[in-house]
Amino acid sequence: MIALVAHDERKSDLLDWVRANHEQVVRHGLVATRSTAGLLRRELGLTVRAVESGPHGGDQQIGSMVIGGEVTSLVFFWDPLWAAPHAHDVLALVRVAVLHDIPVALNPASALAMSRDGFTLERTATGAR
Repeated sequence: MIALVAHDERKSDLLDWVRANHEQVVRHGLVATRSTAGLLRRELGLTVRAVESGPHGGDQQIGSMVIGGEVTSLVFFWDPLWAAPHAHDVLALVRVAVLHDIPVALNPASALAMSRDGFTLERTATGAR
């Protein structure tokens, strides 16, 4: 399953990326934080599992899904100029993704590389998880 997360200032970038890579993305189950899931449903008609919004624990829910092996790729378009009270949750989610050796895209260029690869990196050769 691919987790899709975007800060408010980056939601349009994520929407554009999903639209451009629709064929690759829809082959996988999708999970997103609440407002991002709503946007993807409304704009693209996608079936997306929604968790809470980031500030309400959604990043932690997705982190738990990474640990449990449900989420195998993370696309998180974060705003590098963003500062918010739940910044530690964002860092924790990225940390868990790195520890569990799943592909992480933090911007359109890295997300494009993942989609062009067909998300084959979801399962690493090392088997780390």
